[in-house]
Amino acid sequence: MRKYPNPMNPSVVGVDVLERGVDGQGRLHSLRLLSTEWGLPSLVTAILGTSRTLTYIKERSVVDPAEKKMELCSTNITLRNLVSVNERLVYTPHPEHPEKTVLTQEAVISVEGTGLGRYLESLMASTISANAKKGWAAIEWIIEHSESAVS
Repeated sequence: MRKYPNPMNPSVVGVDVLERGVDGQGRLHSLRLLSTEWGLPSLVTAILGTSRTLTYIKERSVVDPAEKKMELCSTNITLRNLVSVNERLVYTPHPEHPEKTVLTQEAVISVEGTGLGRYLESLMASTISANAKKGWAAIEWIIEHSESAVS
C-alpha cells in the first residue's frame, strides 16, 4: 500500500524509502523521507526569516498485522532550529466495534526565536488537526483504489 501520492495530500511531492523490513514478530518497520512543498503565507515566511517552502520530514512506521495496529511517527528535518514538530498517529481497532478504526493523534510543536511562538504553535496545531482528517480520507482513498487495482 502506497500512502503517497494521493489527491488529499498534494503537498507531499516525493517519498524515499530509506529502510524497510519485517521483525521476528511479523511487524513491518519502515523509515521514509518525505519531501513536501508548502505554500506558506508571506507573514509566516517573514517571521521565520526564510522563503524556503520545500521541507523534509522523517517518518517511521510500524504495521502490526497480528494486533491490527499501525503507528506512524514523524518529525521535521528542515528548519528544525526554528520549528520542531513531532507527530504520532496510531490506528487501532475500536474496542467495542472491531469493524471500525480508532485514530489517536499526538503532536508536540515548538517554535523558537520569535515572540510569536505561541501564535505559530497554535496555527500549526490547527493545521495538523485539519491534516489528520485529510490523512483519514487519504487512507480510505488508497484502500478503495488498491482494491480496484487488484480486481
